[in-house]
Amino acid sequence: MDLQLAGRVALVTGASIGLGVSIAEHLAAEGCRLALLARRQDLLEAVANAIAGQGHKRPLVIVEDVTSEGMAERVLAVVENHFGQLDILINNAGGSRPMPGLGTEAEWDEAMALNFTAGRRLAHAVIPGMRDRKFGRIINITGNDEPAAMNAAVPPNGAVHIWAKALSRQVGGDGVTVNCIPPGRIHSEQIDERLMPTEAVQRAWVEANCPAGYIGEPEDLSVLVAFLSSPKARYITGQVIHVDGGARAGST
Repeated sequence: MDLQLAGRVALVTGASIGLGVSIAEHLAAEGCRLALLARRQDLLEAVANAIAGQGHKRPLVIVEDVTSEGMAERVLAVVENHFGQLDILINNAGGSRPMPGLGTEAEWDEAMALNFTAGRRLAHAVIPGMRDRKFGRIINITGNDEPAAMNAAVPPNGAVHIWAKALSRQVGGDGVTVNCIPPGRIHSEQIDERLMPTEAVQRAWVEANCPAGYIGEPEDLSVLVAFLSSPKARYITGQVIHVDGGARAGST
């Protein structure tokens, strides 16, 4: 299927490792021109070089902390100065924040800034241009919003889902779609090194929780991102689409 993405400009945040890398690779393979954003320049440069080595245009590398003041305006200016426009925003920067107790004010503020405010600011910055061009795709890679334990990232995930739904209703008539993808257990730095660092732990979790019978790979999610980024996904907006091998117990 031709996703009609050739020449579209996409910004991927959190693009130095894991899901961000896979998303960037899939969008590049579909012909997108890319801007990659993260804090670790050496890793970003390696990703950009790898994509160029696959025969695609080398992505623009942007080194930024998404929680810094004025980030959204700076990033948009860099992208527009380089490409002239921005068509697709992939809000992928974020991370789990489990806590043994109630957490501190600073911990809660940091989690909200990273997992909600940064993506919202970027989206609000890019929407005027998308509306003017009558095309835009905003895809938020979020996470679990079921509060099984104290985790400062869970409330921001829920906030993104609610905000994105409201935003989708406001911009839908202008050709702009807004969707959220909460990953389940997918092999990544966070899963393999922090949450489930051994094969035995992973196997036990799969047996107890995942009907698909395995932990997912980044490309299991990236293919959905590529489709939702395309003109062909024009009627899909305001949705929260779980990619988790069936692990979520609820029906919504």
